[in-house]
Amino acid sequence: MVTGSAQPSLLRFGIFDLDPKSGELRKAGVEINLPPQPAIVLVLLATRAGQLVTREELRQQIWGKETFVDFEHGLNSCIKQIRAALDDHPDAPRYIETRPRRGYRFIAPVQQVSVVSSEELPGSARRIGARRFSIAIVALVLALLATGYVARFASPRHTVSPADKIMLAVLPFENLTGDARQEYLSDGLTEEMITQLGRMHPERLGVIARTSAMQYKKARKRTDEIGRELGVAYLLEGSLRRAGDHVRVSAQLIQVRDETHLWAESYERDLRDILALQKDVAQAIAREIDLKLTPQQQARLARARPVDPRAYEFYLKGRYFWNKRSEEGYTRAIDYFEQAIARDPAYARAYAGLADAYALLGSMPNAELPRSEAMPRARAAALKAIELDEGLADAHTSLAFVLMHFDWDWPAAQREFARALELNPGYATAHHWYAFWLMAQGRAEEALLEIRVAQRLDPLSLIINTDVGEMLYYGRRYDETIEQARRALEMESGFALAHRLLGWGYLAKRQFAPAIEQLGTTARLSGGQLDQLAVLGLAYAEAGRRAEARKVLHQLEQASQQRPDIAHSMALVLAGLGEKDQAFARLEQAYREHDGSLILLKVNPLLDPLRSDARFQDLVRRVFTLVASRS
Repeated sequence: MVTGSAQPSLLRFGIFDLDPKSGELRKAGVEINLPPQPAIVLVLLATRAGQLVTREELRQQIWGKETFVDFEHGLNSCIKQIRAALDDHPDAPRYIETRPRRGYRFIAPVQQVSVVSSEELPGSARRIGARRFSIAIVALVLALLATGYVARFASPRHTVSPADKIMLAVLPFENLTGDARQEYLSDGLTEEMITQLGRMHPERLGVIARTSAMQYKKARKRTDEIGRELGVAYLLEGSLRRAGDHVRVSAQLIQVRDETHLWAESYERDLRDILALQKDVAQAIAREIDLKLTPQQQARLARARPVDPRAYEFYLKGRYFWNKRSEEGYTRAIDYFEQAIARDPAYARAYAGLADAYALLGSMPNAELPRSEAMPRARAAALKAIELDEGLADAHTSLAFVLMHFDWDWPAAQREFARALELNPGYATAHHWYAFWLMAQGRAEEALLEIRVAQRLDPLSLIINTDVGEMLYYGRRYDETIEQARRALEMESGFALAHRLLGWGYLAKRQFAPAIEQLGTTARLSGGQLDQLAVLGLAYAEAGRRAEARKVLHQLEQASQQRPDIAHSMALVLAGLGEKDQAFARLEQAYREHDGSLILLKVNPLLDPLRSDARFQDLVRRVFTLVASRS
């Protein structure tokens, strides 16, 4: 037995943490389900980072005397499961490189993040799965330590295990000005505190996203009830008063477990110093929950620069309207963000907000701004934000969204998503949108894992809960799709997209009556939005109600004379009617418009009537090799 040797209690690569004693894998602090045998393989590869591990070594270390056939099948299955857990891909690996007929190499840098005595291994190892796995994993780690692999490839750095990650929610700051028109200021302060705290120490502190936190605005719920619903240990609550450019902010930190008020403070500042105020609150919370900040994290907090008071107000108003998630909201947000930039041309967050607004406006059929104009403006704003402050996760996320949804530049989009998640692993929107990137590639299980992370970070978000169901739908898991849609409707019975998802699930199961009922409800709740009406037309066609389908098609044809952004919607109805030539003509139009719906060509069941046609496969090839063909 090896005693007294330094060994890792945690291995870190990218946004992942791996416990080599138990095989437990976490992504941004959230546990990823990895079966015992793949976990053993991952431990062996990660502890020998940079080295080729041959297939024969893997067989001897892990499978022992099992037959060669069992080993080959088992190893291939393990590598596939590991790649799914790590969001890795054999064609463009970030973690595991395949050496054909030889073995595998773990190519990402690996850090050792804490040190314990190897004598503690058997007693401290967590048990996941069978006792046999616990024994095997400990034996494997001890064997590797004996050969010096860990010491050679892991640089020592002390940190806290992600099992100790603290979860906190910032409740909506109360507007005590007596003026409802100042709601944007109190809501904006809430959102900015979430952002500030979320960036502070993401490995140790997890912060519930804004969408879920805002559910408690004006809610009179007990502390323990909110803590249980959100799964948090601490709550930050506060209030704001304003007189001219002078603000008074009060804040207090509450420990949910015993409802203890750990810390309370009031601040009186000029509006131009509001960012410094947020920094002071963040530092106070770090002290109270014993959060040890690295020099880099401290420097990030210290970078809070004064901001023009009017620019800050315009920015907050922009975020206020952007969060309404409507066509009108986006256009008003754009106006306010542009006013903020006019006041302060170096205001990076205003450019990031502008990118968000243009990106989401351009992602939906709308009468305000053509997609061909909105998306390039989003890209330019995101690039400017990054130029001014490379550390803005939201700017990298917006850029990734445009690269994915409009440019179809898949490698560049993935790099931007990775950078965003590196900067802020707790940013729910980045996980949410990256799930669509994964699904677009046909990587359904990985996409579902990714959006589940977003769901844990933003548990009360209607759109994220609905899009969990959408991932299930694209993965052809229709019963689970229906179940998840019903869960979303329990949260908000009038949410149009959840009704649409439920209709999709019924339609896939050929249950036409409930499908048409739900899709009709979607069209009504969305105010007759044309893309929602189109799926109802498809359902009519597949149910054999061709006259009603043609009526919908006629409405779309009339609108298409001024609206080139509904070509994809028209293709759906034409496909349902069996008019393939016309359907492909509309898909070609959607291709020329760079319609965002085309990113899901590989997986969207609504397009199944066209999937066997050679023209469909050609369209898929062009969408997914666009960048290569341009270069």
